[in-house]
Amino acid sequence: MLGVLLRLLPLLAPFALLTACAPPPESPAGGGAKLYSVILRGGTIYDGRGGKPFVGDVAISGDTIAAVGALGDARGAAEIDASGLAVAPGFINMLSHAEESLLQDARGQSDIRQGVTLEVFGEFSMGPLNDRMKRDWKKLQAHIQYEYAWTTLGDYLDGMERRGISPNIASFVGAGTVRENVIGNDDRRATPEELERMRGLVAQAMCEGALGLSTALIYPPDTYASTAELIELAKTASTHGGMFTAHIRNEGSRIEEAIEELISIARGARIPAEIYHLKLAGKDNWAKLDAVVRRIEAARAEGLAITADMYTYTAGATGFDAAMPKWVQAGGFDAWAARLADPEVRARVKKEMADPKADWDNFYQGAGPDKILLTGFKNPALQPLIGKTLAEIAAARGTSPDDTAMDLVIEDQTRVSVVYFLMSEENVRRQIALPWVSFVSDSEALAPEGVFLKSNPHPRAYGNFARLLGKYVREERVLTLEEAVRRLTSLPADNLRLARRGALAVGNFADVAVFDPKSVGDRATFEAPHQLATGMIHVFVNGVQVLKGGEHTGAKPGRAVRGRGAHGPGCAAPR
Repeated sequence: MLGVLLRLLPLLAPFALLTACAPPPESPAGGGAKLYSVILRGGTIYDGRGGKPFVGDVAISGDTIAAVGALGDARGAAEIDASGLAVAPGFINMLSHAEESLLQDARGQSDIRQGVTLEVFGEFSMGPLNDRMKRDWKKLQAHIQYEYAWTTLGDYLDGMERRGISPNIASFVGAGTVRENVIGNDDRRATPEELERMRGLVAQAMCEGALGLSTALIYPPDTYASTAELIELAKTASTHGGMFTAHIRNEGSRIEEAIEELISIARGARIPAEIYHLKLAGKDNWAKLDAVVRRIEAARAEGLAITADMYTYTAGATGFDAAMPKWVQAGGFDAWAARLADPEVRARVKKEMADPKADWDNFYQGAGPDKILLTGFKNPALQPLIGKTLAEIAAARGTSPDDTAMDLVIEDQTRVSVVYFLMSEENVRRQIALPWVSFVSDSEALAPEGVFLKSNPHPRAYGNFARLLGKYVREERVLTLEEAVRRLTSLPADNLRLARRGALAVGNFADVAVFDPKSVGDRATFEAPHQLATGMIHVFVNGVQVLKGGEHTGAKPGRAVRGRGAHGPGCAAPR
């Protein structure tokens, strides 16, 4: 019965918009003015649906939006003057990598200070794990150290909620995580028995609240999965009401083929699908944007629910695993590092790194050594290299750039944190204007303090959403503010099929962002990334104020937001 109600909630949401207010708030003895927990007075309201903004009030009762409009003599236990400010639904970060950073600092400062109230984890997932995975992943931890006190994705989500976090969190289940659980890091096809076990793990995660199936097809072990394997896993996610999201197999020379693969998965599994951080990587590929957009819109016209998201920068951030062929990485990090120490293997890797027509997504060629920036190391002896380009480090060492990249992987015993300058500013602007594109940080939620200062993140960690509102809305007018808010709120909420989030509507959860449209903006740069965004004044998560006057309150009211398949048909009763 609960599963049926959960599926009906999105259908009932529009009727909530017709309601003047939520269940009656508390009133003083003897009647009189209505009393709410909080009233935001006189702000310019952006409803999240793209409607024309209007000046009005927003009332919160408990964790719920209780009224929107002119509230007259109603009173709030707390009242905030929002005149001159924008009042919007809290923003949804459609691809967050705050899985670990929130374990270190539960405040999620860099995102909260941009109005993000929901962090959606994807590409991989924090479960389901096994003992081997826990040992292997533990060895790859860098500055953030923790124990794997959970095994399933559901256990991780439950544990984070109990621990206390400022933003809400949600997660996809990673196809690569499931593959590693069953097969390890081997470069081979799954057997029928292994595929069935993988489907079982996906079903379990969906019942625990996963939003769908996610993958990152340029990284092992995800890259070893066939399209057929992904379709079968996506069918399981679809059965439980989920969607499919992917860092597609190629963002450069073969991007059209990679998008075709995602469309075929959506069609074959009958599932909505989203392209993570859409980009045209490498100057030789920038002119393909028109063809890419035409293909996506043709699929949408066919009736397939294909969407995309992006970050608002011309550089991506990942590791040297994106600069080397996938066969050399088979078997996990230790096998990769050992192969790079073999002169014969190294010679083959260098030859393939130099090939502009390689059949893998070659970020080394897409950027070039002078546009590859080193941003983080585990090995303290290498940290002075942070902020230098691969070309500069190679010149100082007297080695070739490709040899230097391989040496650094071995010396650091990690993939190394790297920024690649790959995209054009013109394409960034054109993508921002597309109505089916939402926005992501593809990064951690950090703070300019403590262990976070031991590496330089991509500035998108501190500025992606504020940059959209400041640079591309206010300064360059690529899109209107009401449309930007829609794409930060109701668009991702609708794509994720989330009930009661993504719009300033009566009955919805009170996730609210209040900001100054005249000053909101990013400050983080590639040279000095640890700088918080400006212009976000107040933020509420589930009705609790986590940002007040631009400062974090320390409150941790965040919840685990689960997909509509949680505890649905075919699932065991909740524990």
